[in-house]
Amino acid sequence: MPISVVIADDQEMVRTGFRMILESQPDIEVVADVVDGEAALEAVEHHDPDVLLLDIRMPKLDGLEVTRRLSALAATRPERAQRPRIVIVTTFDLDEYVHTALRNGASGFLLKDASPAMLVEAVQAAAVGDSLISPAITVRLLRDMAPATTAATGAPLKQPTEPLTDREADVVRCLARGATNAEIAAELYVSLSTVKTHLANVQLKLDARNRVEIAAWAWESGLATGST
Repeated sequence: MPISVVIADDQEMVRTGFRMILESQPDIEVVADVVDGEAALEAVEHHDPDVLLLDIRMPKLDGLEVTRRLSALAATRPERAQRPRIVIVTTFDLDEYVHTALRNGASGFLLKDASPAMLVEAVQAAAVGDSLISPAITVRLLRDMAPATTAATGAPLKQPTEPLTDREADVVRCLARGATNAEIAAELYVSLSTVKTHLANVQLKLDARNRVEIAAWAWESGLATGST
């Protein structure tokens, strides 16, 4: 079954562009595109999509409020706990927006100048419960958040159950800089499937839920900066 997607954005050109990009993929189907937050909630209820692409600044309800309401709904309806996965796609990369979106359960945060390949990868990642954040904000976000989180909680740094191999460490460094799987493969001269295998192994070793947690660990441990 293809990944079903609802697009919510008040700009028609943006919705049309996203639809064309996503529907060029054999594993993605856009089931609706809507112009405001209230319509987004209605479309989710009607279509039960795998992924919801949300702009932040929209009429009636903004994307952050839609995310909050869907997160609250999932808490009361276990059968909807994993649907839809939400990817915020916006012009604005304010830290407040990023933190609020992720805290409310968004699975990704992209800027509208992201490449078509990244948009596709974000949808595919969200559909399987992974996360993707725009490279333009990943480094800043995780560099600032990870040390603060560790200091605030006083928790010891998570240690992998087995040491990372040299190649796994290389992949994690690239990921922590915000690179997509395709970009990691190109930089390290390996196949896309090899990158995915390395990341799956790292995820198991770190007991991480997604690539964001892997990247956060890389900054906390110093691996991202080569200080380990």
